[in-house]
Amino acid sequence: MAKKDKENTAAETSLKKDKKDKKKSEKKQPNKVVKWFKDLRIEFKKVVWPSKKTVVNNTAVVLAVVVASAVVVGLLDTGFLNLLNLIYQQG
Repeated sequence: MAKKDKENTAAETSLKKDKKDKKKSEKKQPNKVVKWFKDLRIEFKKVVWPSKKTVVNNTAVVLAVVVASAVVVGLLDTGFLNLLNLIYQQG
């Protein structure tokens, strides 16, 4: 009888450990999410946002580069089109 009692006690102990492990793993999931949001908030506080002058200046530079690129591509396209017209008119 004593052997059965020891086996039952060991089984109960392992069941209790399993339940504790499940509770710990269940609790860790929300804590990870909460920790992620807390870390995100901390990182956003570290961000150095640009001033209005900087944003306007950078926007102007980007627009100027886009316009210049469009002009260059347009000129190349026109040049190649004229070149192809010359090649096919003579042939």
